[in-house]
Amino acid sequence: MLKHLISIHDYSREDILKTLEMAAAFEKRPNQPIFSKKVVASVFFEPSTRTRLSFETAANRLGARVIGFSETTNTSLTKGESLKDTIKMVSNYADLIVMRHPLDGSTRYASEVSSVPVINAGDGSNQHPTQTLLDLYSIIKTQGDLNNLKINVVGDLKYGRTVHSLLQAMSHFKPTFKFISPEELRLPQEYREYLSERGIRFSESKLLTDNINNADIIYMTRVQKERFSDPIEYERIKDVYTLNSSMLKECKPNMKILHPLPRVNEIAQDVDSSPHAYYFAQAQNGVFTRMAIIASLLGRENL
Repeated sequence: MLKHLISIHDYSREDILKTLEMAAAFEKRPNQPIFSKKVVASVFFEPSTRTRLSFETAANRLGARVIGFSETTNTSLTKGESLKDTIKMVSNYADLIVMRHPLDGSTRYASEVSSVPVINAGDGSNQHPTQTLLDLYSIIKTQGDLNNLKINVVGDLKYGRTVHSLLQAMSHFKPTFKFISPEELRLPQEYREYLSERGIRFSESKLLTDNINNADIIYMTRVQKERFSDPIEYERIKDVYTLNSSMLKECKPNMKILHPLPRVNEIAQDVDSSPHAYYFAQAQNGVFTRMAIIASLLGRENL
């Protein structure tokens, strides 16, 4: 059966742990041209810097050749070609497709028409499973374990696909969540129900510093301008939270700050020099994690 990574639900707890183990192996030996005869298509219908370059670096370190596009103005989509036809065409040329698209569910649809594995590199406000796997790799590297952690999640919890994927993946490991957001960006009801059904403890707050001294992880997110249809609403809440170094004075020594990036104003520059800051190392972890994901979907079970 053809395997894809569209939702974090496509990976069991065992799949997650196996991926993280393989990522650690790739970090120790990052240049392994084991797929020199493979072609990876990087198909980005929505702007991206870190995710696209991370995937393309991962593919190159594995020896694969990379084709694709990072914007659609020079493709047949401008002539009216359907997403179905585009994906069918690309799957004729490549052994694996990495896809980002602004519409929820688009990558699931692509996986249904593709003849090769599809990796969801972000679809609308829905899912971003590879970001979640690199987040989990960052957490286990800094905390030594994924179990029973206290995690503060801050910012755009309504549209934040990284948040939605993260809480679903971490539900395997019995965390305690503190969700911090303005009312307009509160975590959707379906995700609160999801956690409640699984016995995952969580509480909600509008105060950035709430429970900050007890947290093992602070997961910051930006308010995403591209998700707002009303620019006035965006301007009103875009700078509602800014984490600065003065807020970190009594935090636990092991606490690390994560952010899927790019940041705007939600983390002050003075936090960058703090021992709690981990978001740039987190981005680097993406290469090793995505190497593991690509290797797994191309049939490599171990190194």
